[in-house]
Amino acid sequence: MSADREAPEITQGFHDPRVVDRGGRLVTTEGLADDEVAQVVRVMDALFRWRTAEQRASAASRRYMRLGETDMKALRFAIVRTDQGRHVTARDIAEHLGISSASTTKLLDRLEAGGHIHRTPHPSDRRAIAVVVTPETRRAAEETVGREHARRFRVAAGLSPAEREIVITFLDRLSATSEEDWAAPVASA
Repeated sequence: MSADREAPEITQGFHDPRVVDRGGRLVTTEGLADDEVAQVVRVMDALFRWRTAEQRASAASRRYMRLGETDMKALRFAIVRTDQGRHVTARDIAEHLGISSASTTKLLDRLEAGGHIHRTPHPSDRRAIAVVVTPETRRAAEETVGREHARRFRVAAGLSPAEREIVITFLDRLSATSEEDWAAPVASA
């Protein structure tokens, strides 16, 4: 059996409060039967496997295109905006990524030197430059990130409407747990 297939057995202990938090300092399993706790652990393990798969796919795509994460985000943004019939500027990219204009200039210089974009005069704003993704980079993005997205879409489409709503609610609630203030002091044990 491959290491990927063994992941549930390997990771289960890491997500099981009965193993990692035996004293119940962080997680309470009060009111849950053992089979319910086991099922929650299976959910946590599945999330771990999804995150690991997502990270592997993202890293493989970046390696294939020889780009960093921020570069990939900029290209994806430019491709989507172009597909919407909009012209993309350096300012648009800076705002989307939340980076300075100097960082954006360096990013665009890097992408242009790598043959991923070219800059052209903006058709309606004489003060701006439009950022255009090259056809070769667009094809590479479709072959990597695009195909992966299409596979994931098909999986989500295979769920019933009720199942999708449950997944949406679960993921939204899970996302909200990450918005807590990490700066708050942790109570000592």
